[in-house]
Amino acid sequence: MTGRARHVREPGDDRSAGIGVRAEPTGPSGWVCTVTVAGPRGRRRHLVRVSPGERARYGPHTSVEELVRRSVEFLLAREAPSAILATFDLGAIQRYFPEYEAEIRGPVE
Repeated sequence: MTGRARHVREPGDDRSAGIGVRAEPTGPSGWVCTVTVAGPRGRRRHLVRVSPGERARYGPHTSVEELVRRSVEFLLAREAPSAILATFDLGAIQRYFPEYEAEIRGPVE
């Protein structure tokens, strides 16, 4: 989510194997999720804010943790872990990747 040219990773270039998500409710404003991504070059930590509106829009039938995990997998399929912002709102993904909503709302594998 850097605004640079995107590179779609080749199949088998799976950097999403070690994603951990912990969601903490923040009252009426939604959730703050701590995401840990473990990869070949170490661990990265991200904070992802999810509003009730974002949850309803992108993952109405899934847990917040699962929505955020799938969203991080979506990002890792398109850019290096180091390119993902340390802190962001879930809806920011849609601004960088217009295809996000259609893909994230698709069937769960």
